Amino acid sequence: MVNFNNEWDVLLAEEMQKEYYQKLRQFLKQEYSTQTIYPDMHDIFNALKLTTYSDVKAVIIGQDPYHNPGQAHGLSFSVRKGVRVPPSLKNIYKEILADTGIDNMKAEGELTCWAKQGVLMLNTVLTVRAHQANSHKGMGWEIFTDEIIRLLNLREDPIVFLLWGAHARAKKELVTNPKHLILEAAHPSPMAGNSFLGCRHFSQANQFLQEHGMTPIDWTVY
Repeated sequence: MVNFNNEWDVLLAEEMQKEYYQKLRQFLKQEYSTQTIYPDMHDIFNALKLTTYSDVKAVIIGQDPYHNPGQAHGLSFSVRKGVRVPPSLKNIYKEILADTGIDNMKAEGELTCWAKQGVLMLNTVLTVRAHQANSHKGMGWEIFTDEIIRLLNLREDPIVFLLWGAHARAKKELVTNPKHLILEAAHPSPMAGNSFLGCRHFSQANQFLQEHGMTPIDWTVY
């Protein structure tokens, strides 16, 4: 049984008893015992462990974890300290610099400091086989993470949803509460032709939070 040690324990208890989730658990037991899977099984739910339900100010939705050694640790777009900053995250840093003046260009790629401020960095699929992107797609994770987005949609306090790329933007239909702000852009991957750059999402998110009496996010990485 997973313990988040926060509000998610109660909010997701029923979901984790459902048949699809029990099948997913059995699948993961088999995968972790026979394949190299990322992230480490103790890191799968780090996004939820670090950012409890009522603390969420912003949601950054990723697809599935990085699939090379030492990278993934349970937060979308984030890599462990000491690991080279991936191209998508480099573009995120470039946009933060252009948008806010905060210079993370020499920073590490671990974004735990954002998670602790209320940025839920949620991949829609939480595990992956080594060197096989999307290898755990369609095994049940999407049902689980869609439920997380639905629960956040019910929140009275406003949340900023940052949806980058077609995969994340498809989740817009789950966010129906007019209290929330949806910001959409291309994926930050250089493969998207760098069209993510110029979106100004980081200043817009903070402006929205401040307008609603909430502390803005310090986008510095430390």
